[in-house]
Amino acid sequence: MTGGEQDRELEEALALVSRQPPSVPQPTVPGKPPTAPGERGAAGGRGTAGAPGGPGEHSPTEEQGAAPLRHRAAPWGEARSRASRAGRAVPVSARRAPLDRALGLILAGTLTALSDLPSFDTSAMDGWAVSGPGPWRIRDGGDILAGRAEPEPLVDGDAVRIATGARIPRDATAVVRTEHARPDDRTGQLHAQRQVVTGQDIRPRGQECRTGDQLLPAGSLVTPAVLGLAAAAGYDELPVIPRPRAEVLVLGDELLAGGLPHGGLIRDALGPMIGPWLRTLGAEVLATRRLGDDADALQQAIADSEADLVITTGGTAAGPVDHVHPILHKLGAELLVDSVAVRPGHPMLLARLADGRHLVGLPGNPLAAVSGLLTLADPLMRGLSGRPVVESYAMPVSEEVHGHPYDTRLVPVVHRTDEVVPLRFHGPAMLRGVAAADGLAVVPSGGARPGQLLEILDLPWAEECFT
Repeated sequence: MTGGEQDRELEEALALVSRQPPSVPQPTVPGKPPTAPGERGAAGGRGTAGAPGGPGEHSPTEEQGAAPLRHRAAPWGEARSRASRAGRAVPVSARRAPLDRALGLILAGTLTALSDLPSFDTSAMDGWAVSGPGPWRIRDGGDILAGRAEPEPLVDGDAVRIATGARIPRDATAVVRTEHARPDDRTGQLHAQRQVVTGQDIRPRGQECRTGDQLLPAGSLVTPAVLGLAAAAGYDELPVIPRPRAEVLVLGDELLAGGLPHGGLIRDALGPMIGPWLRTLGAEVLATRRLGDDADALQQAIADSEADLVITTGGTAAGPVDHVHPILHKLGAELLVDSVAVRPGHPMLLARLADGRHLVGLPGNPLAAVSGLLTLADPLMRGLSGRPVVESYAMPVSEEVHGHPYDTRLVPVVHRTDEVVPLRFHGPAMLRGVAAADGLAVVPSGGARPGQLLEILDLPWAEECFT
């Protein structure tokens, strides 16, 4: 299936669901010229965490189980758009969640008020409820407190002490704050030390909302403030879109789960990173599993996974133990994105499995994997979880940034007041730069001049995230 046919199929699928397709910012980035059939068009490397690799220029052959042809690398902006559309093409399955389990989820329906808010006239301050002009007679019979039954009406000229949140007695015209009132014990009268305006410091019934008012639209993020509003409006549960389930499969025989590198073995940098990264994007991570370079184990793990999204690390290039492409072909998966014109991270991929689940194949080099997360996993996850597309923004870069002749580059940067500063240690196998970064700058082919505006991808922890 061609890239155009894939896009048309996604658009047709979008027409079947209620959500609107996103407007994904697409930077002007020229794609790499088309390669001849069967060529990968980029250095893919060994495809394992932290391991530098060979050129990886050729596709697996049909004897290895792969499809005979694959598409040219997708332009970076187009790849992100495909990932976003793929996520939003999955029908929403709403459920109801108790308030204490709804934080960070997306509302699946409109939040309407179940009662007036406030549901009765209340005092906004500690003070005195008064009726008519002063001075007022101080009424005997005790104070009016919050949470009590409706108090006795006030007679014109009377005053009674009242607490914040307490019911306003019928026929009261205002509340005089404690600090603005002077009771005279000798005469039994209350005097105001400031002008009293009718209705002051009284919250009338329905001031914030009336029953049936729309408080928040579907698609809103459930924040702590939303939980408070929902509780005040009478909710015990909220209609939400559940978190997409994700599973991480770490590939590579040379990876160590602990200790120092030795004997040609290296530490797995991606296993500890990918799961938490997905959680910041709103996923429920079922497991992170290390499979080594076992093709049969990988195929079984993908086929048996209960996750909505399977993430693999490594094995996406064309080396002798890069099994992801052949296994996807055996499983009847459809490649929505098969390599992206971006550095690092060129041999990333996005596939739709035969049962409708998705798989994102990340390159094995750590920064290349981060590139894949931001390029494919982030927009896909936002679509699956119902989260809005993050609006892009641009900032000037402080110094020249070298670019690739054809492809987009993603370079770690930090914010400095009104510009971004590129960081060192941005090789495909390095995490030192991105660990200190606020985001990644999108550098067009050919590079960027000092002061040039570049699109910035914030790292997910630079946003407000609730997990």
